[in-house]
Amino acid sequence: MAASLPTAPATPPIQAPPPAVPADAGRLSLDARLAAVEAAMTLRLDEAAIAHEVRTAHIHTDPIDLADVITVPLTPTLRPPQHATPVAALLERARSRMEADGWCAGALTDESGAVCLLGAIRKEAGGDRGLEADAAAVVLDAIRRRFGDHVESVPAFNDAHRTGRIPLRMLDQAAGLADARGL
Repeated sequence: MAASLPTAPATPPIQAPPPAVPADAGRLSLDARLAAVEAAMTLRLDEAAIAHEVRTAHIHTDPIDLADVITVPLTPTLRPPQHATPVAALLERARSRMEADGWCAGALTDESGAVCLLGAIRKEAGGDRGLEADAAAVVLDAIRRRFGDHVESVPAFNDAHRTGRIPLRMLDQAAGLADARGL
């Protein structure tokens, strides 16, 4: 006969704790049962929060200096030019001008100094009417490509908006278009 090895006693299977709902829950109203379940969940969440605090209490963290984290200026600055062509560079400057001065409708420049699409182009063209006309033509072409041939003019497009978000975007698209055309 072969010798048998001693065996460890069988461990009982791990069972989930009984629910925290009272035994007489069958006789409780729905509201009372929901309140009991809510109380049990609140207790479990509180215990989990305490356990989390205990597990993470040893983690050392240094205070953060926001000067180390925030590395960009909080006010808008002029972007470096991306396009080398004169019309594209003018349109970039016009966009920066509109961002800095603000956008307006109904006038080239309003009393606070905000500019419309054409007003920004005119200010940045510095009196060069040929460059200004070329830039306005490219902006109108970009607008018509995006919104259709029914747009009459750059000022009409500008005045049709309530904010400067879309006119700013059109200056970006027009700058890319002018650069692609070598203008």
